[in-house]
Amino acid sequence: MGIFSRMTDIINSNLNAMLDSAEDPEKMIRLIIQEMEDTLVEVRSSSARVMADRKTASRRVQRLHEDMGQWEEKAKLAISKGREDLAKAALIEKQAIGEEAAALESELLALDEHIEQLHNEVSQLQQKLSDAKSKRKAMQMRSKTVESRIKVKRQMQREVVDEAFSKFERFERRMDNLEGQVEAMDLGRDAPLDLAAQIESLAEDERINEELSRLKSEVHGSTNDADKPL
Repeated sequence: MGIFSRMTDIINSNLNAMLDSAEDPEKMIRLIIQEMEDTLVEVRSSSARVMADRKTASRRVQRLHEDMGQWEEKAKLAISKGREDLAKAALIEKQAIGEEAAALESELLALDEHIEQLHNEVSQLQQKLSDAKSKRKAMQMRSKTVESRIKVKRQMQREVVDEAFSKFERFERRMDNLEGQVEAMDLGRDAPLDLAAQIESLAEDERINEELSRLKSEVHGSTNDADKPL
């Protein structure tokens, strides 16, 4: 594909449609920008050569017009000397040079039109390139925004999870405290009595035994009285 046909394709292309159909829009826009920049460099290089050719042709036309003037002067000189044959020959040379000059002037007009077209197409290409860079910048900003939103959402989710674990840990702590209180209430119940308590317990046992013996005696005594004959 030639440089100018490629440039025309780029200018006529629909960037939005290309990006919408691309699997990786950011990669696609990067490739498009690279293609545009490369094409722009080539077009400017070609334009420089065209303008150089135009200057060369313009100088050639100017020299031809100067030659035509010289041959006309020679024809006039020949006429003044009575040499019409030389005058005719001079005019023939002038006519040939004039035809060459006319051809170069037509070429200059074509070159001017070409240069004007290149100027317009380069302007359009630069506008396309500017649009592509703007789209790329917008895509990068959107990408950063999405990444930031994802990061915030992940942080929020992490905070929710952390809060859930924190609540669970507080609940476990409360249960531990309650269980500790229950266990504290049972402390000392199974521990052996101290010395004073043991002695007091012995005295209590003795009183209970005495009371038991008294009750036995009373019970047995009542039984013996009932067995005596009247």
